[in-house]
Amino acid sequence: MALFLLSQPPEIPIPPDAKGGRKIMSRLMLGCCKVYVSESRNKTALQSIERATKLFFPDAAIVNKFEDETYNRVGYTLVSKLPLKPSSGSYSLKGAVFEMVKAALGAVDFNMHSGSHPRLGVVDHICFHPLGSTELEQIAGIAKSLASDIGFSLKVPTFLYGAAHENGRTLDSIRRELGYFSPNAHGNVWAGGPESDNLPLKPDEGPAKVDRSKGIIVIGTTKWVDNYNVPVYSTDISVARRVAKKISGRGGGLPSVQSMALAHGKDVIEVACNLLDPTLIGGDKVQIEVERLAREEGMSVGKGYYTDLSQDEITETYLKLAS
Repeated sequence: MALFLLSQPPEIPIPPDAKGGRKIMSRLMLGCCKVYVSESRNKTALQSIERATKLFFPDAAIVNKFEDETYNRVGYTLVSKLPLKPSSGSYSLKGAVFEMVKAALGAVDFNMHSGSHPRLGVVDHICFHPLGSTELEQIAGIAKSLASDIGFSLKVPTFLYGAAHENGRTLDSIRRELGYFSPNAHGNVWAGGPESDNLPLKPDEGPAKVDRSKGIIVIGTTKWVDNYNVPVYSTDISVARRVAKKISGRGGGLPSVQSMALAHGKDVIEVACNLLDPTLIGGDKVQIEVERLAREEGMSVGKGYYTDLSQDEITETYLKLAS
């Protein structure tokens, strides 16, 4: 279940609008950042990570937190108002995320981590999304500046994707080259740091060799992405992977959907989906298709769930906290 953290940003004046709140939200210059940390069982570590952003950048609010102890992973969603005149060094959102990363690297040893979700580092993935009237290029500038700071100051190899990368490289292409999708331990589990400190791919920022206690960070900028997971009641990971492949656009299934099958407890496998264009394909369509494909394989399916609030809900939650 998702948990709300009442991280209180300063008050934002909201002008009256006869046509309703949605038009008001579209005028605001807001930035959103999702930070995925490879830890959910060590509550002390999570508290230190959350405390870092609240202490130094209270106007960048944590509006949602999603923990999964089986995956041993937590996702934070931060939102902040952006200044009218772009200046990447002055963004509270960038500063807040940097402090979270710094705290996570100090509190979590990647060599000791294990879980049934793939990951590349202590802070596995950071993604920026524009909200309101913010342009994709502006939020991409924040992502690139953050990557530079992390690479230089924290000495972590950092890879860029999406609008933050000069060629628009995709997240999944980086992950494939870095071996993200291949479990390295028994029972479809990912455990410990990388086997080698040499990287098969040159990072965009940071050192060419990886500190195994920290791992790698991937940072990107895209339009809004939803994550929707569907539980399949089976222990046959190969069959579930077949379903996941058929669901994905890459496998000839639903366009703008990326998916993988992940063990989630003793008798459950989740078909975990990235919905790259939720306005085109949402969780309802994914649910129907997973049910159909699983039925053909003789498997039953549970009701899926989103791992975060929707884009509008994120903005509305931030504005409530700021009012």
